[in-house]
Amino acid sequence: MKSSPVIILLLSALLLTGCGEKIDHEATGPSENAIASAEVLLDLEMTSSERQMMRPSLEDQQHNYQALRAMELDNPERPALRFDPEIANPAPYIEDIGPRFSPDPMVQRPNILNDLAFYSVHELGYLIRTRQVSCTELVQLSLNRLEQYGPKLECVISLTTDRALNRARKLDEMLDSGQYLGPLHGIPFGAKDLLAVEGYPTTWGATPYKDQVLDETATVIKKLDAAGAVLVAKLTLGALAMDDVWFGGQTRNPWNLEEGSSGSSAGSASSVAAGLVPFALGTETLGSIVSPSTRCGVTGLRPSFGRVSRHGAMALSWSMDKIGPITRNVEDCALVFEVIRGVDPEDPTTVDRPFNFSADEGLNGLRIGYLKSIFESEHRGSELDDQALDVLRKAGAQLVPLEFPLDDFGVPNPWDLIIILTAEAGAAFQELTLSNRDDLLVRQRPNDWPDIFRSAQFIPAVEYIQANRARVRLQAMMKQVFESVDVYVTPSLAGPSLMITNLTGHPQVVLPSGFLEENKPFSISFVGELYDEATVLQVAKVYQDATDWHERHPTGYNR
Repeated sequence: MKSSPVIILLLSALLLTGCGEKIDHEATGPSENAIASAEVLLDLEMTSSERQMMRPSLEDQQHNYQALRAMELDNPERPALRFDPEIANPAPYIEDIGPRFSPDPMVQRPNILNDLAFYSVHELGYLIRTRQVSCTELVQLSLNRLEQYGPKLECVISLTTDRALNRARKLDEMLDSGQYLGPLHGIPFGAKDLLAVEGYPTTWGATPYKDQVLDETATVIKKLDAAGAVLVAKLTLGALAMDDVWFGGQTRNPWNLEEGSSGSSAGSASSVAAGLVPFALGTETLGSIVSPSTRCGVTGLRPSFGRVSRHGAMALSWSMDKIGPITRNVEDCALVFEVIRGVDPEDPTTVDRPFNFSADEGLNGLRIGYLKSIFESEHRGSELDDQALDVLRKAGAQLVPLEFPLDDFGVPNPWDLIIILTAEAGAAFQELTLSNRDDLLVRQRPNDWPDIFRSAQFIPAVEYIQANRARVRLQAMMKQVFESVDVYVTPSLAGPSLMITNLTGHPQVVLPSGFLEENKPFSISFVGELYDEATVLQVAKVYQDATDWHERHPTGYNR
């Protein structure tokens, strides 16, 4: 936006260049011809007298916008309005009985410590609790692997070496004195570098912020600290949470270094897949956990909106951002989620809901739906998706055919509602656009952030509100969907489910389901009712226990 055009939310396009006319601000507002040019962009048609009548009001609005722009708004400062996932879909009451995890795995320390690289969180936790491996040994192993393979994968922004080793030594001392913090005690982890950690850069993966140091620590990191987990690295993300290209390069897929790891939780998925960390934190607004987990062959949980505090996280879309774990298997997701969930006064969207995960419950009468028309359509990986349904049937699932009744609720194509994300992202990074610092971002193509942020300035406020009204219809539709099923299975990236559930706030588990070809992992996904991560993880675990795809690892990272 080199000309720094006036950005208005109702008729923002009235300064659109190309009308070739300067605007007269001599107390009469923009000219009639300028308003007419704006009408073309906004698909409106007004009479000459209506345009003349509007000119003083539009001039007043321009002064309003200029006053607002004069404010200094930090990225985390949220709007007064907030998204309520239950506005048309109240979550059912669930008695809080707490999670039940699998019995101890009874593993033994390997002769070569590096063989621990692909052990699960559950297995590593047992080795630490039984004192077969020290916290310091495990943390040092992870740091060594991050140093060795991080440059190759371009998945690390900052190592937190001093913080990690000091904490590991303290955790060993606690074990010596009989103090055990739980199954994450001494477990190393990485965090997507849009989560603030005091004393370390928080770069958001983007050149304009690569030297940014925030004087706070994200709530989700504090919760993991308190549970004994040890942060060893801040991991890459596609710049400002898009794709896998950041200011230092492109994060690589460990299975195939010729391709990126997808994004935006690029480093989180890549580092878990390569055995550099047992688990990592990712975030999702529209596919940023699901897509890299699919590409890298790992397991991810996108929790319900409001389940995990976003305090200390970069805001992209205040009504759609979610934080979740990326791990090696479903139960590890459950172990991490149990720690990071819950109410945080610093994030008013957070809720307190039970998490009654049961590792051994199985399907046990659950109604499992599948999106029939999507599975029957021609799409990438459709053969593997069909095989996933066969696995579920053999595991005892009675699959219920399911469709989204969009027409019944008068809902447009859900992808048309992407203006909600675009408008909120454009607001979150308006200063970047107006200052022209968006030129510093690595990618400068159509539909990259600089282009999206600029075009977002032309979204009318009326249309943003209308999109959110349509969103309520989607929520009502999902209420009807979950009247007939408890969980449904869906191709991870085909069809409208990914867009719908990110708008409605429903939880999704993504896990490996095979290979499209050699070294090209693929995934299947399960979606559950609002706040019922327990059931969707339980069903996903049944599928995963019947396969071994999650036990396959890329070569070249074993020693």
